[in-house]
Amino acid sequence: MPATSSHAKTTPGLLERLKKDVVLCAEGYLFELERRGRLKAGAFVPEVVLDNPNALRELHKEFLDAGAEVIEAFTYYAHRDKLRIIGREHDLEPMNRQALRIAREVAKEGNALVAGNICNTWCYDHNDQEKSGAIVRAIYDEQCRWASEEGADFIIAETLDTVGEALIALEVIKKYHLPSVITYAAHFKDKTRDGYDWVEACKIIEKHGADVVGFNCARGPATLLPLLERLRKEVKIPIAAQPVPYATTEERPAFQHLKDRKGGNAFPLALEQHLLSRFEMADFTKECKRIGVEFIGICCGGAPYHIRAMAEALGRKPPSSRYSADLSLHGALGSDDVVKKHEKPYVKVGWTSEADGKVEHATKH
Repeated sequence: MPATSSHAKTTPGLLERLKKDVVLCAEGYLFELERRGRLKAGAFVPEVVLDNPNALRELHKEFLDAGAEVIEAFTYYAHRDKLRIIGREHDLEPMNRQALRIAREVAKEGNALVAGNICNTWCYDHNDQEKSGAIVRAIYDEQCRWASEEGADFIIAETLDTVGEALIALEVIKKYHLPSVITYAAHFKDKTRDGYDWVEACKIIEKHGADVVGFNCARGPATLLPLLERLRKEVKIPIAAQPVPYATTEERPAFQHLKDRKGGNAFPLALEQHLLSRFEMADFTKECKRIGVEFIGICCGGAPYHIRAMAEALGRKPPSSRYSADLSLHGALGSDDVVKKHEKPYVKVGWTSEADGKVEHATKH
């Protein structure tokens, strides 16, 4: 039976929470479940929702325990056109409703919010706005309706690369009277696919009534932070930052541009060599806090240990902090009372010739 609300009315909603402190949101389900062997790369349709719901439920719980305050229903690419491609269009509504219900179940365990999710469709053509826009609007409408009926607290429209598609997403979300988080994937260096400067694209969405605007996916922290600095100065509403945890550069600003060691494309299956550490994502979180980003998270490639480090960087102690690293207890890197006397000569030779700085870095974080 469809839910009318995921929480009691006394539970603070998204906009109330944003006024008080940073809201931490975990994404990255797509890549993490593919790494776990529960999702097929290529179409990247979240078949796991129906095929192995316990695997999805477990990942939601891991992110919740790591400090996520938002459980996002895994409906990314669970839209009509994507399911048609893999021959599962008949599963469209069951997949969406089940994803939302699983998210709601887990969210209740930790007083988290439930986010419905819509995304880039690959159907929008800015050179044929009327025809393609009608297709996109229909896709978004049914997904937002199901999210509303299943009690989502707000809706995230993400990984958008045109102002046109973003405006359709916002229009449909507003139809269902839910708060909106609209984020672009800035995989082109300077402009959206339909020719707008990235920050100007965000300003347009603000003007049309979005509650939160910003960026997700595509860029790693190094190439997203300059955009966030600009964005914070140009809009008044809360801003969002959910990068991929990869070492993007000015030359290769998005993870789609990264190369593997043989010079081939690292995206999407050989990105591990570019993966950022928990410490780097913690540093990114602190920079976001300094800039004034209110909605912080992670996207493709992110894992629960990243989110835990990000939560701890905000001064929080989520349940899984019980297991945060304590290298003073390590048999080789630990304190003098832990490392056995007979091991110390070998530690000095085998572990510390170039590692002193690394050990210090790890323990300090």
